[in-house]
Amino acid sequence: MEAAKTKFFPGLSLAGLLAVTTAAAAVLYFLDPATVRIYPVCYFHQFTGWQCPGCGGLRAAHQLLHGNVREAFQLNAFAVLAAPLFGWLCVRFVFRTFRQQPSSFTVRPAWLWTGLAALVLFGFLRNVLG
Repeated sequence: MEAAKTKFFPGLSLAGLLAVTTAAAAVLYFLDPATVRIYPVCYFHQFTGWQCPGCGGLRAAHQLLHGNVREAFQLNAFAVLAAPLFGWLCVRFVFRTFRQQPSSFTVRPAWLWTGLAALVLFGFLRNVLG
């Protein structure tokens, strides 16, 4: 049985995609973004001094991989709250691909606008209240 091909990366099998994801998680687990300078910098923060909605996301993911939910939440609450949804979508994608079912993601525009508004609101509030 040939490995299922993904829609987004046609030349990459599901096993390859999982291997790349695991490798990226391992790098993030072992190399702390707070101390190792191999990760990209936030130009928005560098130029304005404000934190964008994504600032602290890598450090929060590092803390989550180590099981430190409280520390992760303090670094980027939005990323921590969005992680279960992202995880569910990834698991759904993997199972649908493994079963060779269509893995279409139909997202209603209202959900996209709601997510964007939440992201902008989070970015604004973290700078005003923090």
